[in-house]
Amino acid sequence: MTQGLLSDLKKSLMERSKFHAGYPFNLNYDYSELLPFFAFSINNLGAPFIPSNYQIDSRHLERETLAFFAKLYQAKDWWGYVTTGGTEGNLYGLLLGRETYPDGILYATADSHYSINKAARFFKIPHTTVQSQTNGEMDCEDLRSKLNPNYPAIINLNIGTTFKGAVDNIDRILEALAAKSIKDSHIHCDGAMGGMLLPYLAPEWVNFNQPIDSLAISGHKFIGCPFPCGIVLTYKELADKLASHIEYIGSKDATIGGSRNGHAPLFLWYAIQKRKHLFETEVRECVSKAAYLHRQLEKAGLSCSLNPYSTTVVFPKPQEATVQKWQLATLGNLAHVVVMQNHSYELLDRLIADILEMG
Repeated sequence: MTQGLLSDLKKSLMERSKFHAGYPFNLNYDYSELLPFFAFSINNLGAPFIPSNYQIDSRHLERETLAFFAKLYQAKDWWGYVTTGGTEGNLYGLLLGRETYPDGILYATADSHYSINKAARFFKIPHTTVQSQTNGEMDCEDLRSKLNPNYPAIINLNIGTTFKGAVDNIDRILEALAAKSIKDSHIHCDGAMGGMLLPYLAPEWVNFNQPIDSLAISGHKFIGCPFPCGIVLTYKELADKLASHIEYIGSKDATIGGSRNGHAPLFLWYAIQKRKHLFETEVRECVSKAAYLHRQLEKAGLSCSLNPYSTTVVFPKPQEATVQKWQLATLGNLAHVVVMQNHSYELLDRLIADILEMG
């Protein structure tokens, strides 16, 4: 019975992986060389920079992985760790903001990921919703009008909004803060997907040379991994606010999870070593394919959109059969496709045909 259930599950997963277009997961990877490491209980419990009494770990690879992202975003005096994904990175970044400014107010757009609201609830941070522009980008005039000059500001800056792929404008955010004479602020950057696109398309748009304080990026999205994972980066002096020594593990812990998946740093490190010289090419190929999808849908008479520095194409929601077949993400009367490395032009043509024929 077990063998049959596993066989059926494998068959179903293989079939569903052929028609996957609505979520930003790169399915084009090969980690077969790492399969022997599933024989080990790899746990990076505690911080990645301090040894623990538990020594079945991959801390050294975690540090190398983090160093790659720190260099990508021009960070100095940084600290970070490998997370379970973008949500944990957002929770951590906003918790840092709350710990730095206990009376701070969180400002985020309705286009932000739902984990931002979750963080506000978990950490009891007063939360103000800022309006978005039509393309999903933060309306900084509305931000300016809603900023309370009597309290510090905790800002969620999107590097690719969840549904429309919009990048918030940090210069305009800083102008809004200056206009209200707010000097105490914590800017967290949610770069779950777009965080791996922007450095190769517009590296000066957002980085740690600007007054940002934390950054979250997913690992299972652009890089691709068989399980959710990600990274969070911040400054060491900010992370120290959350650190505490845990005697029975023989280490300090400043993470949310405590016990942490030691396979995730191994997989991310492996992918970075194999493909880091190809990442820019992969980014530009995905952008080109997204532009192709956008053009073809427009030629077919559909009203659709594609933001700069994004591979997310938004268009009118098709019939439910198409939504289900291609696992499209939908919001109201809209749907989107996030073009990834595993989407060939031929596959996109099949998707376009289904959108037009099935409706």
